[in-house]
Amino acid sequence: MADHGLPVLYALFLWWFSTGVILYLDGLPRRTFRWSMLGCTALAVVALWGLVATRNDISVVGVYAAFTYGLLIWGWHEMSFLMGFVTGPRRTACPEGCRGWRHLGHAIQAILWHELAIVATVVLVVALTWGGANQVATWTFLVLWVMRLSAKLNVYLGVPNLTEEFLPQHLQYLRSFLTRRPMNSLFPVSVTVSTVVATHLVDSALTADEGAFGAVAYTFVATLLVLAILEHWFLVLPLPDAALWSWALRSRETDRSDDRSTGLPAVAPLPTFATLSPIGRRT
Repeated sequence: MADHGLPVLYALFLWWFSTGVILYLDGLPRRTFRWSMLGCTALAVVALWGLVATRNDISVVGVYAAFTYGLLIWGWHEMSFLMGFVTGPRRTACPEGCRGWRHLGHAIQAILWHELAIVATVVLVVALTWGGANQVATWTFLVLWVMRLSAKLNVYLGVPNLTEEFLPQHLQYLRSFLTRRPMNSLFPVSVTVSTVVATHLVDSALTADEGAFGAVAYTFVATLLVLAILEHWFLVLPLPDAALWSWALRSRETDRSDDRSTGLPAVAPLPTFATLSPIGRRT
């Protein structure tokens, strides 16, 4: 139980709670964003220090700490994107009639700084943990990066459920880059490959020596990957995934008059999702 059950429960709770906190803070008036971002940045700096402190710690505490640090650093990127601090040079919706490579170029421009910041962080995380016996933080961050990139590609190519309810008001222009379709050719590949890797990780966790570093480490990474696969299935199955964070999304129901008083431009939501082909051609 201690080697597998507790890490699974801890990963589930941290994934659910940290996501909810970010969604809640992102739903508050925009005048609060700088303070939320400042606090998150402080946590990320502590987490970066923690990577160095735990890179050779193969105790159970060291594994839990490294996993937590990896999630905290990833959380910084999620919050900086959702709050609009690190997105891309394009902050407007794709014009009507845009298609093909031009449409793809606009989509990349909308998230370019965000993606480059993640790549830079990957290099930093690998450098800080290089040669260390405890690579759980690096594995954690890499799993989150690869699976989130896969999810972004899938919602661009087309899926039934676009989880648009998670997009805040100031990022509504991103809806023009999402595609509602029954399925796309990348989704089966994404799910199959990640499931094969997850199966290998679960097997490694179950066959590791009881009480050993590997059992807990593999359990953490396997759980996180399974959750990412589940999030992929949320894109195609009629499951109310937003209900998991209904408590966090309530912050978006408050009066946003304070935002208008700050002089920040309001962004009206698009009336409907456009139906796009796999290469972004409007039909």
